[in-house]
Amino acid sequence: MVEEAVPGGGESVEWHCFREEERERMDCGAESADPGHHPYRRLKPEDSVIIVPNIANVRDHILWSFFTFFFLNFCCLGFMALAFSVKSRDRKMVGDPEGAKHYASTAKGLNIAATTFSVVILITGIIVILIQVSQ
Repeated sequence: MVEEAVPGGGESVEWHCFREEERERMDCGAESADPGHHPYRRLKPEDSVIIVPNIANVRDHILWSFFTFFFLNFCCLGFMALAFSVKSRDRKMVGDPEGAKHYASTAKGLNIAATTFSVVILITGIIVILIQVSQ
């Protein structure tokens, strides 16, 4: 954005260049030989700018939740983790990063608990079977 003072002490004018390609093609910032041509496009009052928060980096742990649900579903913790992962993804699509982080954190905790308990039970079961077979 470049601000220029208007002759006569009026308001300053803001000029914006929107694309990198335009900047390279039109050489934004350089003085043009044609005084009527300005390399920047002036925003009109009807133009609007929508600022979209970057929530793509919120992890919803959906794949881990599917794996836990299908293979390590100890006391339905995998199902609950999957439900919270879906809620996290829904919050992310709506544009609520705080809600998405909250649900993703809960899904992560449930996935950890389900995985830990299922692995402990699996190892305990294998040990009990090996002890019984060896006797």
